[in-house]
Parts: sequence; structure tokens; C-alpha cells
Amino acid sequence: MKYRRLGNTDLYVSEVGFGTIPILKGHVKVLPNYYNCDDDEAISIMEYAYHLGCNIFDTAIVPEYGDAEIKLGKFANQIGREKIIISDKARFFKGHEIYNAVYTSIENLGTYPDIYFVHQVDLDNMNDVFEKDGALDALQELKKQGKIRYIGIASHYYDVLCKGAQDKRVDVLQGSGNILERGMLDRIEKEIAFAQKGFILNKVYAAGILPKFFDTKELIRGVLSYPISTALIGIGTKQQADSAFLYETEKNEDHTRPSFHSVISRLNMNFAPIYCDRCQKCKCEYGTQIHILFRQYNYYFLGKDYWALRKLDLSIQESAAHCRKCVHVKCIRCCPYGLDIPNIMQKIELLVHQHIRNSII
Repeated sequence: MKYRRLGNTDLYVSEVGFGTIPILKGHVKVLPNYYNCDDDEAISIMEYAYHLGCNIFDTAIVPEYGDAEIKLGKFANQIGREKIIISDKARFFKGHEIYNAVYTSIENLGTYPDIYFVHQVDLDNMNDVFEKDGALDALQELKKQGKIRYIGIASHYYDVLCKGAQDKRVDVLQGSGNILERGMLDRIEKEIAFAQKGFILNKVYAAGILPKFFDTKELIRGVLSYPISTALIGIGTKQQADSAFLYETEKNEDHTRPSFHSVISRLNMNFAPIYCDRCQKCKCEYGTQIHILFRQYNYYFLGKDYWALRKLDLSIQESAAHCRKCVHVKCIRCCPYGLDIPNIMQKIELLVHQHIRNSII
């Protein structure tokens, strides 16, 4: 296992980190109801990963990640708190809410978090987080008190992460990306503001989809070719730990990434994917999040059919109607691949109609 410095912090993290979602027990609102690790099994898996070289473990407040935070605290106590780095987070954006959340997490863990993230920051709640007396100010106060060591912003949106990269209060960023959904990573690689921040990457397997089409070593090496600190992989078994943490067997091997075209070509053997890397440069006059709809379309064919269709069904009719009357087509001008976005939207609407509407009638 190799290690990288986490931005300007004094932490050195393993290139691959442990995501704790798969070790939770019970039902979590946004996740399937099949995670059932008990405490002993969860601790055994984390210990196994630790002995493979993993030293960073990422979790979230109860109940967001079920009881994973509590299990991680028990593991930290067993293995030795000073031997691991704990990355924790909560989906609260007001100052007083995140302040209380940190104290709750400390109680659940039985120790302090090394990094605490404001989780799922998006364009709607961003101002609450960054403004005076918002979540960042609260975390800054907690950092001064020694309750946490470093402050983080976690988001799936480039504009939010870029704002965090430019904010002196923020030490570490967490965002999503993989060799398919790499547009945000490409932008981060070119933006100098990110160079001083630690960066933790999640969704390396795209919610478990991509290993069906690519070797896990190829997926991990591909993202490690970007200037990130660590790639988080959700681990629920020792076999998954082997796959994630033994990603590199040859000495002195450079991390390489396949071209975006080659990734699309590989997927094209199974279906015709939308040629979108989720760079998020496309702008819509009506506020449609085009890159999310395109992701859900691709995910439908990549194996997340039930989930993707129902997500699409929430907004595709309205979005497609906006496209039909839009005369600005700013989205096409902003797209680096020149995609005919309005026509693709009609294609997605037709897919949803055929597979959801007709099944209801």
C-alpha cells in the first residue's frame, strides 16, 4: 500500500480508503435493506483491511450510515485510535445543527473524528454552509476546541467543491468520480485552487456498477492517476477488501487511466451510452440538472434499472417539455462534446414512458 499526504494537513492516508456503508446493519432510507454485518463481523473486516495497509476509514453520523459510525468507534478502540484516521460527516448545514452533530458523532465513536465533513452540500444549501454562523464557522470553532482536527466539505457538485477549495476554513474536500464519470476530476486536475486541499474521492465503482465491466484494479488505478489523496471503496467482505487493497501487485507501476472514449467503447458493447462524463459545464435556463438525468439513463442500462427509472420519472417530463420550447440551447454550446441535449432528453422521456407509464396502465 502506498500513502499520500492529505493536502496541507499532517495526515498521510492510504491511497485506497475504507467506506463503511456495507458494514452497517438494518435499513437505511437511501440504501437497500440487505446490509447485516454484526459488530464482530464488521470489526473483523475493518481489521483485515487495516492489516492490508488501509489507514483511513470513512463513515457518517447515525442514522445516515446506519450503525457504521458506532462500529467504527469500537474498531478504533480495539486496534488503537492513533493507528487510524477517521473521516466522519453529517448532512446539516446550519451552524448550530452541525455543531450538535459533531458532539453526537464523538459520543457514537467514543473518540474524536480526524476530519468532519458537511455532507451533501449542493447549490440549494451552499449559502447556509458558507455564510457567517453557518456550518463551516461551527466546524472552525470545534477545530479550535480540539473536538475535530480538520474541516471538510463533501459534495457531488463541482461549483460547491470549487468554492470549498477557495475557502481558507476548508482543509479537505470529498467528491465523486470514476473512469466513466470523470469530467469533474478533469476540471479539478486543471484548477490550481484544489492543489492545496486534501481530496477524498468516492463513487469509484459508480455504486457498484462498473466492476461488471472493468477490472477493479483498472478502476482504482484510473482514479489514482488524478491528484486525489485517497479513493474510497465500500467494503463489506474480506474478498472485497482483497480486491480493493491489493489493487497493485507490481512494484514501481505508474497509475494510468483509460481514455474516456475507450471507456465508452467498452460500454457500447452492451448498450449505446450517452457520451457524457458529468463535467457539469452544461447549463440550463430552466435549472434542469442535465448531467444527473444523463447519469440515470446510463445507470438504467448498467444494472440500476429500477432505481434509475424511478429517479428519472420524478422530473423527465418537465425537463423534456422545457427542452422542446427552449430557444437558447446554451447547454449545447457549453457541452465539450457538443451533445444534442434537447433530442437526448426526448429519448430519455420516451424510455421512461415505455418502461414505467405502460407498466402502470
